[in-house]
Amino acid sequence: MHWNLREHITHEQQMSEAFLLSGFMALSGGFQDAYTYIVRGHVYANAQTGNVVLMSTYLMEGKWHDALRYLLPLLAFALGVFVAENIHHYLEQARVLHWRQIVVLVEIGVMCAVGFMPQRLNLLANMLVSFACAMQVQGFRTVHGYAYASTMCIGNLRSGTSALTHFAQTHDRRELKRARYYFGVILSFAIGAGVGGVLSQRLLERAIWMCVIFLAVAFLLMELDRKKNAVARGA
Repeated sequence: MHWNLREHITHEQQMSEAFLLSGFMALSGGFQDAYTYIVRGHVYANAQTGNVVLMSTYLMEGKWHDALRYLLPLLAFALGVFVAENIHHYLEQARVLHWRQIVVLVEIGVMCAVGFMPQRLNLLANMLVSFACAMQVQGFRTVHGYAYASTMCIGNLRSGTSALTHFAQTHDRRELKRARYYFGVILSFAIGAGVGGVLSQRLLERAIWMCVIFLAVAFLLMELDRKKNAVARGA
């Protein structure tokens, strides 16, 4: 009984930590999408499906220049996945920082640079944000065993609805907690998008620096988690 209680407490703690980190990453993901769409010429940073649709439409209309505005962010997104995977592969055993923290630091650097870019560099700005988004979505697919997406909602909506359905069928409260986790991440994404929409209209290019704050908090949360695990291993 004592072991079960201890296991329950550990699970609850991990769930709380998972949601907190996932929430800040989702805030950043939603903000980035709103920013590139409103400030950088109606291009999506995360929703590459939307970019494919728009790119294909312009291609069919023979508007090659407009199609390029969506093709290049797509390619930058693919490059971001490639870079994140290589960071994972080559720096997984890094001792100074966890490899996911390195991903976040790269993302922070990209967001800082994008904030200085004028409107005439929108294409480059969109490519950089898409690159950073891809690194984020590739680097943060799970937190404490909970799979999620921090830069889009469809997977979280599917997982949350599935968990809610299982709870209705089995009355297993663990499924209800999973559902709350996923819908909470969706809410965080929506809040980030809403804040991003408002600040983007007011701060324009520099609004993206708000993401630096979200990502810095996520970095610190990972650092605290890394140090706690190091202490636990040494105990």
